Amino acid sequence: MPGFDIDFAVMLFPLMLKYLKVTLLLSIGAAFWGILAAVFIALCIDLKVKLLAPFVKVYVSFFRGTPLIAQLFLMYFGFVQVIPSFKNMSSFTAALIVLSLNAAAFMSETIRGSISSVNKGQMEACVSVGMSYLQAMRRVILPQATRVAISALFNSFISIVKNSSLAFTIGVTEMIAVAQLEAASSYRYLEAFIDIAVVYWALTLVLGKVQQRIERNLSVQN
Repeated sequence: MPGFDIDFAVMLFPLMLKYLKVTLLLSIGAAFWGILAAVFIALCIDLKVKLLAPFVKVYVSFFRGTPLIAQLFLMYFGFVQVIPSFKNMSSFTAALIVLSLNAAAFMSETIRGSISSVNKGQMEACVSVGMSYLQAMRRVILPQATRVAISALFNSFISIVKNSSLAFTIGVTEMIAVAQLEAASSYRYLEAFIDIAVVYWALTLVLGKVQQRIERNLSVQN
């Protein structure tokens, strides 16, 4: 390819991969906290909890309806003007918080839909034998809803991995930050961003294979 420096492209791969752990830490952390928050949001809406239900609906609408990069800038550059303690927050922490909140908004809708897919008669049966709402959810409804939701939740995780690339915009040193720094110093932007595309493509292919295996295992169990 004219003008393409294959040696530079090959040299850049190990430099970028050194920071793959940052991408994975951000993604796994955001997925963990996002799922916990998503379950809470879904239950609040399902129970129609006064005050909380309207609040979480606005929260979901905001995070689903605004760009992730705007949310990152608002957290890291905006809130510091009104909350002085945020001055001490690292860019990694800010990115983790925003990715978690963003993921929770999307995953809560998946979980709500999965809960709705479980026959309502099962909840009524649980209540009739003396279970509370939360006991019925934990023992009967959520395990079934999880089987329905797992594919969509894994798609959300793949989206989190790709969205984590935006963390470099607030100063997190991850793969794109390294690629951009190296490209700027050598003017080899084509090689750097082809490398980035290949790494993320390979990562999503691997995650896709994991998702397929999980889905096959679930279908066998069913």
